[in-house]
Amino acid sequence: MDQAATLKQWQQIRKANTQGAIALEKKIERYRYPRVISFTSGKGGVGKTNVVANLALAFSRCGKRVLLLDADLGLANIDVLLGLCPKYNIKHVFSGERRLDEILIRGPGGILILPAGSGVPDLVTLSDADKLFLLTEMEDLGDDIDLLLIDTPAGISDNVVYFNLAAQARVVILTPEPTSITDAYALIKVLFSRHQVKSFYVLINWVKDDQEAQKVFKQLAAVVDRFLGTLSLNFLGFIPQDEAIPRAVRRQRAVLDLYPHAKSSRVFMGLAQSLLKEGYDDYVDGNIKFFWKHLFRA
Repeated sequence: MDQAATLKQWQQIRKANTQGAIALEKKIERYRYPRVISFTSGKGGVGKTNVVANLALAFSRCGKRVLLLDADLGLANIDVLLGLCPKYNIKHVFSGERRLDEILIRGPGGILILPAGSGVPDLVTLSDADKLFLLTEMEDLGDDIDLLLIDTPAGISDNVVYFNLAAQARVVILTPEPTSITDAYALIKVLFSRHQVKSFYVLINWVKDDQEAQKVFKQLAAVVDRFLGTLSLNFLGFIPQDEAIPRAVRRQRAVLDLYPHAKSSRVFMGLAQSLLKEGYDDYVDGNIKFFWKHLFRA
């Protein structure tokens, strides 16, 4: 009789624990945390910011809630590119004058933009305390977005490395110029050798066709394979030469917004859809771990 009672009690506990685990899993699912994708380049002038702005709008048109972080903190340009005039920027958050959610502005398609400062040298290199503070502030936005896109500065500075490590997926943007390829390799080398980042997407900008894009990708891949070895370089695609792009830039609009039927606009939509289908589900890879906040809340 004692054994039967004990067995029944154990079964009840096991059932309760199973139900608790299912309930916890449902709560965690309800608090889905956003994907974090960084867009980076070894060299400036490759059209990175324009690519990120158009991809943000493309993701929005795919039904995603997007936050675009202009991570070139001392030399803001996302707002200029899109013809926006933010009253406040991230400088006011670090100074304590505003909260992060108070400086966000709306861009085309309803995308949220976190504007950086312009001509603010103090923001060019963040201290460890600044980085921790920014991560904490970013976590508070996790419930309201599906995707966080980070437009990093060009080069291999401390801020560039920091924001790339904060992402789960990293898209390296380059052009056919030899210096762009060389500098892209240098960036990949730093992230791999010093921080063990082993997976990158590669996007080739401003090329005539797929053949030229593949040629540039193979050049980069050959150097990486020779000197770095076990790395995963994934060819994401290319942005074609399209005169609609500079026309849109001159009018301070995203090409996808101003010329939705242009060939580059169609490519941006295709790239967004491809990235959404990618299986990079290791959401806790980066330093911006929205997941943990939601887990403990659940």
